[in-house]
Amino acid sequence: MPSLNTVTGAKHARIYSVGTYRPRRVVTNAEVCELIDSTDEWIRERSGITERRWAGEGESVVDMAAEAAKIAVERAGIEPTDIGLIMLGTVSHPYAFPSASVEVGELIGARGAPALDFAAACAGFCYGVGMAADIIRGGSAKYILVIGVERLTDVVNEHDRGTAFLFADGAGAVVIGPSDTPGIGPIVWGGDGSQKDAITMTASLNDFRDGLVPDYPTAVMAGQQVFRWAVGEMPKATKEALEQAGITAADLDVFIPHQANNRITDALVRALDLPPNVKVARDIITTGNTSAASIPLAMDAMLQSGEAKSGDTALLIGFGSGLVHAAQVVTLP
Repeated sequence: MPSLNTVTGAKHARIYSVGTYRPRRVVTNAEVCELIDSTDEWIRERSGITERRWAGEGESVVDMAAEAAKIAVERAGIEPTDIGLIMLGTVSHPYAFPSASVEVGELIGARGAPALDFAAACAGFCYGVGMAADIIRGGSAKYILVIGVERLTDVVNEHDRGTAFLFADGAGAVVIGPSDTPGIGPIVWGGDGSQKDAITMTASLNDFRDGLVPDYPTAVMAGQQVFRWAVGEMPKATKEALEQAGITAADLDVFIPHQANNRITDALVRALDLPPNVKVARDIITTGNTSAASIPLAMDAMLQSGEAKSGDTALLIGFGSGLVHAAQVVTLP
């Protein structure tokens, strides 16, 4: 048999930059309460949210992803043509094909770059970071653009009291590339399909097409089930991510969990017994739950405000529909 050539990549990988896009329209709790039977007090108590962003005209999944990507590429100090792969995590792109990622490549000047979409819901960003780091170390790409983007208002019933106040829109992107020192720790990830109905759709698109259901399918969530799973299982994943990275909670500077619910974040902070000096992302307060986009949005907000700084050690964890989860320790760009 002939001997096949193989490739080897960088010894390590790191995040070079982050860029984000937040829709123009700010939606307060008062406005949401015009659509559902709720109050500002109840929403704040249950989630911590005071306002969120809803996308409008000119703010499609592709549009928002491209704007975030342009910023990330510029901040990374590379050219769009340097990008060796575009990975886009979303559950709300309205086209089965072509992929949103290949459209983003065209819009940002990265024509020719391989591109793929993937669906891991609220864990999507962490899935992407983990896979990108491995691909770079494997030698298949030098610089990878990882995007988390959602336009969840397209798949949420604005009159559903369990979801309308919670979900929102936005995009976040990072450039990941080679490094001489470790910048992305091992990924700890998993899935539990036995709980697929915890966050799902009211019906399939085929059911709607065939007239089996009267309304366009939208998201439904068993809130208490998701909450119990998150506070019961996610502390294990965060602790394992720290162990795999070879550090302890005392070594952390920043904790950036998926912005699902402030009560879940509080529970994770308690379970990790985080030192008081560790900064904790609370972007959900003014942004809502943006699924795959929530972690890069929160990361950028902390860096831009000065609450976090370049070189800080951060623990990330995403979790959601599937149910799926992923966590890793990273060095902030």
